[in-house]
Amino acid sequence: MPNEAMLIAVDLGATSGRVIAGTVTANSVELRQTSRFANAPVTIWEGTTPARHWSILDLYRGAIEGLRTAVREAAAANVSVASIGVDSWGVDYGRLSNGRMRDIPYHYRDERTTAGVAAAHALMPHAELYAINGLQHLPINTVYQLMADLEAGNLEGIDSILQIPDLFNYWLTGVQRAETTNASTTGLLDIRTREWSRPLVERLGLPFGMLPQLSTPGETIGSLLPSVTDEIGAASSVPVVSVGSHDTASAVVAIPSTSHDFAYISSGTWSLVGLELDAPVLTEASRKANFTNEAGVDNTVRYLKNVMGMWLLSECLGEWERAGTPQDLVSLLREAETVSGAAVFDVDHPELLPAGPMTRRIAARCDEAGQPIPSTPAEFVRSIVESLAAAYAVHINDACELSGSSVSSIHIVGGGSQNALLCQLTANQTGLPVIAGPVEGTAMGNVLVQARSAGIVSGDVETLRAIVSASTQLTRYEPQR
Repeated sequence: MPNEAMLIAVDLGATSGRVIAGTVTANSVELRQTSRFANAPVTIWEGTTPARHWSILDLYRGAIEGLRTAVREAAAANVSVASIGVDSWGVDYGRLSNGRMRDIPYHYRDERTTAGVAAAHALMPHAELYAINGLQHLPINTVYQLMADLEAGNLEGIDSILQIPDLFNYWLTGVQRAETTNASTTGLLDIRTREWSRPLVERLGLPFGMLPQLSTPGETIGSLLPSVTDEIGAASSVPVVSVGSHDTASAVVAIPSTSHDFAYISSGTWSLVGLELDAPVLTEASRKANFTNEAGVDNTVRYLKNVMGMWLLSECLGEWERAGTPQDLVSLLREAETVSGAAVFDVDHPELLPAGPMTRRIAARCDEAGQPIPSTPAEFVRSIVESLAAAYAVHINDACELSGSSVSSIHIVGGGSQNALLCQLTANQTGLPVIAGPVEGTAMGNVLVQARSAGIVSGDVETLRAIVSASTQLTRYEPQR
């Protein structure tokens, strides 16, 4: 495979999707965004209640249009397309019957999951679930969504479920697979064996037959369908490859560290705060601390906490815009640097999970904690960033204690790595240096796994990280008083 071959990453986020063209050599990885498209969830009326869904076909159309652009650019540059890989957020899924999607996938912030939690725990308490799946308790987990579907009769006639990247891979190739890093967010995977847990699934009364065959990062799923090649102009021989299809799994591949003693924060809509381990931590102390064990690339474990993340900022910005007082985040962050005595609140409070009036909810959390209530947009932003940094410090410390690990630095990848105030406050709160970058960590991890599958590069994850380190301009923040 020539070194100049193009590797295409379809990177789907909670607010937008991108198609990114990557070029990898033994010493470098270069990315170029060929398209970006909105991912705007919709709320529709379902009988007696509103329901939140993903606009999945709009998202797929954006991916197809982006792939077409990337393929044209490859042809114009006289390079071949080596492969395509898809990553996205976890937990959500499409329900299929006879290969056809039954209805629009629900959004994980839809409130139907509350009933699913009660139904699951009535049959299998969280302690028993955790001993198998190792997942922290979040009502958005697939297992609770499926239990809500089961209670509502939505699994009748369903013969398979596919998480979002797996659904896109199916539409591209006609092959149904479930990639392990994303499958580990379902709560139905045994984190020790990395296989579906039949005893867990059957104990909950869920149909085991709806779970697809598993695939691992680097495995070829299939070649593009003729209908797809006609639409995007690619050769029929282009393979679609399993990557770390959970976006955090791909982001962790791109941590530019030359040592093992690091913590990471994959910062986007959610902040994923944790460590990379060789084995899961399934102790009762870990469960009570609500840490999660998710599958990583090359049989690693992502031992982490899901923290609310940039969702808090984006919801506030949306609220101000709807009120007719739009704010510029860059200017707000600059102004927030001068705010002192900012309130610190619990960013993991369940009231902050749903969409809605975020400033009012934050004010309530501050009041509840006996903290001063923010009154200006800059004060809200400073309070959010201070509170995120405080949460990061607590969770990294807890992760080290619970796993018996130690860290000498923290790597922040993703969009949050551009937030200098957040990076500096994280260094201050933890007392550890923070290395920020790459911004496009998820896409880098995606294309590097593809490159290894194509034989362009070889070696373990550390080898891939060395390529990232050599290719990325990083910013280091030292702790300050």
